[in-house]
Amino acid sequence: MTTVVIIVAVVLVAALALFLVRGRGTGGHGLRRRFGPEYDRVVARHDGDTKAAEHELSERVKLHGSLSERPLSPEAREAYARRWAEVREQFIDSPRDAVVEADALLAQLARDRGFPDGADFEEQTAALSVHHAEQVGGYRKVHTAVRGQGGTEEMRKALLESRALFDVLLADAPDAPAITGRHEAKGSASA
Repeated sequence: MTTVVIIVAVVLVAALALFLVRGRGTGGHGLRRRFGPEYDRVVARHDGDTKAAEHELSERVKLHGSLSERPLSPEAREAYARRWAEVREQFIDSPRDAVVEADALLAQLARDRGFPDGADFEEQTAALSVHHAEQVGGYRKVHTAVRGQGGTEEMRKALLESRALFDVLLADAPDAPAITGRHEAKGSASA
């Protein structure tokens, strides 16, 4: 009888240990799944320290997870779509000015949708990463390009990648396609 109790106790302890290990791993996998490339960026910024990165990402979720995006009026959506089309056209003659305008436009659109003000870029992108982790990287690249880091090709790529965030912020529903203009600017590769 004592042997059976010991075996049951060992099995229960092993099951509990397995549950705890899996539970801890699920948090990281859940954050990795939720944040995608942003997870890897934060881990790299923490020199590979996944615990520190996961703590930062968990704090972002606590801070910004309950944020509700405000809808845009049809007029505002059309105005943003028109401004984005102008940015694409401007890129042909003045790539740097177009990227500066795209950065400002994304900050304003995010603010109008209910995200923190773009005056604090890191706070705004942290909030955006909780809700649009797959798209926030393009915005980061545009913001970096504004600071003069990169040539015309880097600016073009940044503008192209930032379009994904623009589209998702312009759409009122997560699956709704955004209205981003009827024509594409030559040389801007559909930015």
